Amino acid sequence: MKKPQPLSGTEVVKSPFSSCLKIERAKRRLDPMRYPRLNEIIKGRRSVTPDTALRLSRVLGMSADFWLGLQQDWDLWHAMNSPKAKEIFLLKPIPWVGEKAA
Repeated sequence: MKKPQPLSGTEVVKSPFSSCLKIERAKRRLDPMRYPRLNEIIKGRRSVTPDTALRLSRVLGMSADFWLGLQQDWDLWHAMNSPKAKEIFLLKPIPWVGEKAA
């Protein structure tokens, strides 16, 4: 059974508990060079990097691990459901020492 698509950082930033007012306050708290970064994340055009995760953690109050975990779940789900995933699943595992090759 196919797993449902995980939430992205975009969806969490735009979710009901992150009201427009809180996003606007977050934008004001980030230095001017970071406004484009937050807008790109909100629009789903940019991934959450460790640097961004630390900034979101500080401004929105959720841990950097939370933001990076969302990004990792999102990236992995898309990789597993991409056209290239079929190629990946055809790869043969390398046997460990003492194991017989399949």
